[in-house]
Amino acid sequence: MLSSLVVAALAGCVNVLLTNPIWVVVTRMQTHTKTLKKSKPCRSELTSSEKSSHATVEPPPFATSHAIQEVYDEAGLWGFWRGVFPTLIMVSNPSIQFMLYETMLKKIKERRALRKKDNSGVTALEIFLLGALAKLGATIVTYPLLVVKARLQAKQVTTGDKRHHYKGTLDAILKMIRYEGFYGFYKGMGTKIVQSVLAAAVLFMIKEELVKGARFLLAQNKPKSKPP
Repeated sequence: MLSSLVVAALAGCVNVLLTNPIWVVVTRMQTHTKTLKKSKPCRSELTSSEKSSHATVEPPPFATSHAIQEVYDEAGLWGFWRGVFPTLIMVSNPSIQFMLYETMLKKIKERRALRKKDNSGVTALEIFLLGALAKLGATIVTYPLLVVKARLQAKQVTTGDKRHHYKGTLDAILKMIRYEGFYGFYKGMGTKIVQSVLAAAVLFMIKEELVKGARFLLAQNKPKSKPP
C-alpha cells in the first residue's frame, strides 16, 4: 500500500507540473469579467440626444489567446506556474482519502468478524457512506490549499486595493488570514463538498461492487478438482 501511494504521489506531482499552465489559463477565463467601454464618436456625428451620453461598446470575447497573453504580461513564463506549490501539496488529497477509507473499512470488518464469524462483509450502502466520509475528511484538510491556488491563479489586482494582490503562496496565506480570517480559506466549500463527496462515494461503491462481481465470476469459473 505504501509503495502504491508513493508512486501515485510522484505521478501526481509530475502531472501537476505539466498541466498547471492549462489550469492557470482556465482559471483566468472562468474569473474574467467584461468591462464595457464608451465609444467616442466624432462630435459632428452626434445628435442632440446622443451628446448627453455615449453608447457603450461591448468588448470582444475573452479567448484563450487573450488569457495566455494576460498571464504572460503579468509575470512572464513563471506566471503559468502560479499556485503550483499548494497544488503539489494537494496531491496528498487522494492519499488521505484512501487512508481514511481503508482504515474505517478495516475496523468495520474486524468488528463484524468478532460478532459474526461467518460474515464480515459490508453492504453497498456502507461502502457509499465510508467513501463519502473519507472524501469529506480529505477535502476539509486540503480545501484551504485549493482556495489559495485559485487566488494565485486569478487575475492579480495591481492598482487600488492591495488586499487581493499576492506575490506568492506565503503572501496570499498571510493576507487572507489578516483581512478575511480563517473563514476565507473555506469559502465555497459547501458546493465543493457536494460535488466531490458524492462523486467519491459513488466511485468507491461501484469499485467494491465490481470487485465482488469479479471474485464471484472467478469462483464460478474455477475448475473443480476431481477426486482420485
